[in-house]
Amino acid sequence: MTADPGVRPARTGTHHAGVEAEAVESGYLQKRQLRTGTAGWVLLAGLGVAAVISGDYAGWNFGLAEGGFGGLLIATVLMAVMYTAMVFGLAELGSALPTAGGGYTFARRALGPWGGYATGVAVLIEYAIAPAAIATFIGAYVESLGLFGITDGWWVYLAVYALFIGVHLLGVGEALKVMLVIAAIAVAGLVLYLVGAIPAFDSGNLLDIAPTDAAGASDFLPFGLMGVWAAFPFAIWFFLAVECVPLASEEARDPARALPRGIVAAMGVLVVLAVLMLVFTAGAGGSQAMSASGNPPVEALQVAGSGLADVVNYAGLFGLVASFFSIIYAYSRQTFALSRAGYLPRALSVTNGRKAPVLALLVPGAIGFALSLTGQGAMLLNMAVFGATVSYVLMMVSHIVLRRREPDLPRPYRTPGGTVTTGIALVLAAAAVVATFLVDVEAALWTLAAYAVFLGYFALYSRHHLVASAPEEEFELLAAADEDVR
Repeated sequence: MTADPGVRPARTGTHHAGVEAEAVESGYLQKRQLRTGTAGWVLLAGLGVAAVISGDYAGWNFGLAEGGFGGLLIATVLMAVMYTAMVFGLAELGSALPTAGGGYTFARRALGPWGGYATGVAVLIEYAIAPAAIATFIGAYVESLGLFGITDGWWVYLAVYALFIGVHLLGVGEALKVMLVIAAIAVAGLVLYLVGAIPAFDSGNLLDIAPTDAAGASDFLPFGLMGVWAAFPFAIWFFLAVECVPLASEEARDPARALPRGIVAAMGVLVVLAVLMLVFTAGAGGSQAMSASGNPPVEALQVAGSGLADVVNYAGLFGLVASFFSIIYAYSRQTFALSRAGYLPRALSVTNGRKAPVLALLVPGAIGFALSLTGQGAMLLNMAVFGATVSYVLMMVSHIVLRRREPDLPRPYRTPGGTVTTGIALVLAAAAVVATFLVDVEAALWTLAAYAVFLGYFALYSRHHLVASAPEEEFELLAAADEDVR
């Protein structure tokens, strides 16, 4: 029998025990192609800002109830350090290994198939659940604004999932441009909000939460030292999902340059916004009042008597939409990459004529819509944070391992400070994982249960059916060949 010249030889029995990759038909990858060369660094920066921007409008403020102003301020500084250090590490990894797998690709190269899959699943849990939470907040905004006469949120959840998945099906170029416009409106709304909030700032409002009898409690830290730690998950909301930018690597123009510039620029914008929003929202509206607010910018302006509240309310809706839209992109690319390599069912990675992964958009979207019907927005976000922090630990370990094991790997961009920088991010990420249990044990346990189901699927089935010709698996072949040469 003559072998099909288009089929690569099967590869089994790799050095990772119990994991096998196999050959596929010659047209396999042709059916799973993204549109390359679409996004420059500005669109990538827009993706990073858009994914996070809703966190500036709401969510972070609940950390005031956990740590007070001082506790949340310290937590925000520490999380800003963690994310900045992590972004530098991801910029290096993304420029060296530019595929749609993002963190999964990096961990696959550094930690093998099990480590790669564990990282990819943690990322996927984050991105599949976060839009469900955001959809519930969009529904609440639409109802509160009296838009379209809607009084039942589930119609809104269905509409936003259908509309924005539909835009993504049109292709990445169209999606990223729409995303950039929506994000720009949301950022403009925050600037307008600050115009109204800064004149109303009163430093006395920052410390209006009475100290408790907790260890180390004071006016600055009303809930003591443990309050700082408990505020970590809420400080994360200022930055959650900026790490999605490397998922656009295969669709970027010159990813070795565009990706580091895009993700670092996005992080710079987000750090500035985080500090301004925390200080001036608490200072204008009062930490006590803002700690339980569902819409802190609007309520802070109302307390201050500003006439900008209605405009900012509409801008907040754009912020929620921007993050919802961006994270749909992120979950589709993570699903696409895991599926293309065989870690998830292969049908999920087939792309349409516009090079959009159809089922990778639809299937997680359907799951997210079902989760949104629970109406448990806060719990869903805590589940997303748990998945995110687990992935951060694994990605930072991957950076450190690759620096030490493969010092000669071409790195168009190198992390300032090297493994010291990513080591700092690793320690803070590990602390953040534990902090999620301090805030919502139920959310963490539900996320662990979902994680276990995914790992079970890999253990029982997909680890025996990986795709040898997938980019991430070929990275492994190249690394093994390089070792053989040495």
